Amino acid sequence: MRTSIALALLGLFAATAHAAPADPKVLAQFDLGYVKCENRFPEMRGHRDEAYLALWRIKADAKTSAELDKVRKSDKYKKERQLAVKAMDKATGPEVESKLKQQCDATWAEVKRNGATPKPAAASAPKAP
Repeated sequence: MRTSIALALLGLFAATAHAAPADPKVLAQFDLGYVKCENRFPEMRGHRDEAYLALWRIKADAKTSAELDKVRKSDKYKKERQLAVKAMDKATGPEVESKLKQQCDATWAEVKRNGATPKPAAASAPKAP
C-alpha cells in the first residue's frame, strides 16, 4: 500500500500515460509531490509547470502555463487536491522517502532532457540536503 501512495507523490508516473496533461487529478497529485521536491531540492523551485509538462514531452510556454492555471482554479482540481492531501498524509517511512528522492531526480532529469531552460543555479541534478 505504501508503494501505491508513494507513486501518488509525483502524479503516478506509470498511470499518467493514459491521462491528458490537463487532467485535474494527475495535476493535483503532481503539484503536491512537487512541493515536497522543492522543499528537499531548492534548485527545483519555480519550475513546477516546466517539470509537469516535461513529463508529457511538452515545452512550457505562456499558453500551456495558462491552461494549467485554469485547471488549478477549477473545482474538480480543488477536490482532487484534497483527496491527494489525505492520501499523502498517510504515506510515511523510509521507503516513501527513498521513492520521493528517486521521483524528484527523475522529474528533474526529464526537465533537462526535454530542453527546458532551468535557472543557472538549477543546472545540475538535485542533491540531497
